Amino acid sequence: MSELDFSSKIFIIGTTASNLYLFRKDFIISCINKGYQVYALVSEYDNAWLDKIKSLGAEVITYKLSRAGLNPLIDIKSMLEIKSYIHKYQPDIVFSFFTKPVIYGSLAAKLAKTPKVVGMIEGLGSPFTQHPTGQTLKMKFIKFVQVSLYRMVFPFLDKIIFLNEDDPKDLVKKHNISTKDNAVQVLGPIGLNLKDYPLKEWDDTRSISFIFVARLLAEKGIYEYVEAAKIVKNKYPNVCFKVIGGIDSENPYGLSKQALEKLVSLDIIEYPGFVNNVVEYIEKSAVFVLPSYYREGVPRSTQEAMAIGRPVITTNVPGCKDTVIDEITGFLIPKWDTEALVSKMIYFIEHPDQINIMGYQGYLYAQKKFDANKVNSKLFEILGI
Repeated sequence: MSELDFSSKIFIIGTTASNLYLFRKDFIISCINKGYQVYALVSEYDNAWLDKIKSLGAEVITYKLSRAGLNPLIDIKSMLEIKSYIHKYQPDIVFSFFTKPVIYGSLAAKLAKTPKVVGMIEGLGSPFTQHPTGQTLKMKFIKFVQVSLYRMVFPFLDKIIFLNEDDPKDLVKKHNISTKDNAVQVLGPIGLNLKDYPLKEWDDTRSISFIFVARLLAEKGIYEYVEAAKIVKNKYPNVCFKVIGGIDSENPYGLSKQALEKLVSLDIIEYPGFVNNVVEYIEKSAVFVLPSYYREGVPRSTQEAMAIGRPVITTNVPGCKDTVIDEITGFLIPKWDTEALVSKMIYFIEHPDQINIMGYQGYLYAQKKFDANKVNSKLFEILGI
């Protein structure tokens, strides 16, 4: 289908191509089905992921963005590059995701006089994450800069979409940021293509196993998970604790490669390294665990586990608490509370019948709340298209 076949155009501005494809695929397809020519803008990519996005029917535009950089001149250069593409293609809507695209993509759209400008804030991220030892001065500075830039951008956004109820309170309301009337909207979970996550009953003849899927960072709860594993294995040595996720050696709060290798050598955890079949690992595990205190939007991993039919243990913090119904589909525990995590793990070990009972309730909840088709319908209502 050529560009002339479309009546309207939408710019979808993200960062990594893999993320845009994996998490926006259904939205892109829905936009195309509605008659929109989709332009997907990405700043981190390889040809394989670009080809996947193109296979959906979208046009791909690559641009330069320093995602974690603090140099305002580089960010302004990125904004001007995006603005040049907006001038060239004249989209009807510019829809940006994540902090820097929302800020600089929206500024570019405003300068280019785009008819409708929308931003989605998928969690408040590290600057709003509270660590047990407090925030570093650098992170406090980044938070100040972010809030200042949001204060500049939010007043002209037609819609500002959050994924949970806490984020607009802690960002917009707490910092008294001006917005257009009815601009702030809460979408809820981005959702899943549930066909990719079929219900799989746990085989209760197998030994109990727990699985953690996330980057191996303190804020994702990796240290609480590991400590809980040590305690539980002392009492139940046959219980298995799996870990799937990447090491971030540049993050000061990350689990080091040496520490990870030691945990594996002591048989405390199993770590298969990089895998591209996470669903299979969840299916072969009894209980999903995410003791995160990171300012998530709504974590996708817990949604996937619930869709498959696994009970979830996660924290009673913004984002995480928006997936689990406490004592029905799993358990909500306080952040940083290893003792509470151990208690809930042991509950499943001593009451294995609850794995499929709670897991099935999670599956039903996923069908109701995490269906990407339903979510995209709500998103289109918010966008007014």
